[in-house]
Amino acid sequence: MIKHIVMWKLKDHAEGNTKAENAARMKELLDSCAGLVPGLLTVEVALAIPGLEATYDVILYSEFTNKAALDAYQEHPTHQAIKPFIGAVRLERQCMDYEI
Repeated sequence: MIKHIVMWKLKDHAEGNTKAENAARMKELLDSCAGLVPGLLTVEVALAIPGLEATYDVILYSEFTNKAALDAYQEHPTHQAIKPFIGAVRLERQCMDYEI
């Protein structure tokens, strides 16, 4: 099993929206990737809650049966289509994939 975790810190304003608006839009877009490819087992997207400790604004936690499923997800047209928006609103990105 491959776990794929990505965290983003967002710009205060981008694409004509506030950070909170862009975070909500990112969540919508990333949530739409659930079930996108065979072997994608779990998709969980969370937003930082004001007042709780958080160094990033949006996090994606996902699980795949194997690397081939992760690769299929990465190359899927739906996933590719959301990358320009995320690239435009993000300030920083951290990612880690690991096998268990």
